[in-house]
This record gives sequence, C-alpha cells and structure tokens, in this order.
Amino acid sequence: MNTLSRHWVFFRSGMSGALSLGLSLSLAWTAPIPAFAATPTYQPQAQFELEVSECVYRQNPQGRDLKARVYRPIGAGPFPVILDFHGGAWNAKERHAEEPMDRALAKSGLLVVAVDLTLAPQAPYPANFVDAHYAVRWLKLNASRWAGDASKIGIYGSSSGGHVAELLQMKPEEPSFATVALEGHPEIDARVQFVVARSAISDPQARYDNAVQKKRDHMIKNNTTYFKPWSTIDLANPQHVLDRKEAVRLVPIFLMQGELDDNVLPDIQVRFCQSYTAAGGNCTLQIFAGSEHEWVAQEGPQTDLARQRAKAFIASQVNR
Repeated sequence: MNTLSRHWVFFRSGMSGALSLGLSLSLAWTAPIPAFAATPTYQPQAQFELEVSECVYRQNPQGRDLKARVYRPIGAGPFPVILDFHGGAWNAKERHAEEPMDRALAKSGLLVVAVDLTLAPQAPYPANFVDAHYAVRWLKLNASRWAGDASKIGIYGSSSGGHVAELLQMKPEEPSFATVALEGHPEIDARVQFVVARSAISDPQARYDNAVQKKRDHMIKNNTTYFKPWSTIDLANPQHVLDRKEAVRLVPIFLMQGELDDNVLPDIQVRFCQSYTAAGGNCTLQIFAGSEHEWVAQEGPQTDLARQRAKAFIASQVNR
C-alpha cells in the first residue's frame, strides 16, 4: 500500500467560485488542505501556443486503429505529461471527447495525449483496460518525442474513463490488463504518479442500480454490454475492490463531481473517497455547485473553476 500520509479533503464550490472546507463525515481526524502551489517547474497560469497532431498507438484485435491525439505546448519543455481516457459509458466516444479540457491543460504547459479506447460493442471488459495499460507504457516510451517528461505522468479520466483511471492505477500489474507487450521494453510499467477524474464511475454497481431505479434503459444496456460476464461488474468495481480490502496501489487522486449529476450520484464519490483514504490513500473531492454530469463541456464559471483546480492539483504533484 501507499505509505503517504492519509487525508481526505472535501470542497464544495459556489457559483461565485469560492471554496469552503466541508465536514470529513465519518473520518475521525481533521483533514489538512493540500497546498496547491506551483513552483517554476510547472506554472498553471502559463499560456502556450499548441501544436496538435495524431498517430496510431495500437491496433486492437478487432482491426480498429486506436489513435492518440497529441496536444504539445510549443516550447522547450520538458513538460509534465497527462494521458486522457475518454468517457462514453464504455460504449461510445473517442479521443476528441474532452478536447476543451485537453486544450486548457496543454496551454498551461502540459503535454496532453488523448487516446481512443476499445468500445464495448466491439469487445467487453477488459478490452479497454488492455488499451489503457498499453497506452501508459507507450506514452512513457514516446513522451520525449513531444518534449514530454515521462517521469512526471498522470491520468485525466472522465466518467467511464475515470473508472478506467481509478482501477488501472489501483491494479497496474493486473495480468488481464497487461496482455499486450511493448516490444523491446518489458521494463516499462503502467504506473503513473496521480489521477484527476471528472464524474468518475467509481462504483459501477451503484451507477447501474441508479439507472434501474430511474428506468433508464440506455444506461442499463451500456452496463450489460460492457460487463460480460455480469460478474465482472463486481470484479472491476473500484469501490468493491476497496471494500474487499484487496492489496492495491494508491496514488493521489483528485475527484471532480457535479452537484446535480443524476448519472453518477455525488454520494458515490463521497463513499469512494472515504474508502480510498481509509485504505491509506490520498483523496481530494470537489463538488461543483449547479453542475451536471458533463458540465465541463460548456463554457462557464464552474468549467473555469474545474480547469483551475485540475491544474492546481497537477502542479501539487509534479512540482515536488
């Protein structure tokens, strides 16, 4: 387990952008607020022009070319690296899904690489985890091509991409994820230093139960298409992994959650963050007032705040 000092921090953002420390609920000690201060290594307020390019990072067994979209700051670097896993309920979307956030992060001086993941109609779990595991290793090997510093790498994951980010970093040595070799480089692993997740499906079973309760057939089908056999909804459930007290790796994680999200309920993130902390991890949760599941897709004060807080958290990790 990670031996970093444990803390669980809960922020609620008002429409004014003000932050206040929330109660730590069932935790018996006061949580320190992390100092999200930048050093000269990475300055979140910096503004770079970008060069955007694409390449194929692998072809999946179904014959689909999985592409990486690279947002490279124009400058000398080296730049910390962010790997973006898209959402889409495991069944839809691709590397362009989080382009506004990807651009915002990259313009601050981060090499951001957004990758396609295999979709459930082509292949169910763990196919997208095989892609994700390979993508981390591939990016570590190739980051220097775009002035990236592979020693400072984290993941940004949205919704189902947040599920992938959480579980992959809890179990980076999972054999079923590591089935594709990085030719010539067996020494490169799939570990990263931190995770930023927006509207993460931290408990797929709870999200499925919510879909059933709300009679949302499309959400139900997304789950039944992806989790085959159905028992994998338990096996691949980050919350259940923590509940079972499995031996896992716990990197610092920042969760961003919409207050009005009725797709992934805020209570799911509260419980996950508490459990992650109880297991020895470092978890920060921020609830964004008046925001739904995909609020960052639209410009506005809470989107600006999400970008600001994500960059500040990244700075706190890479400027050590």
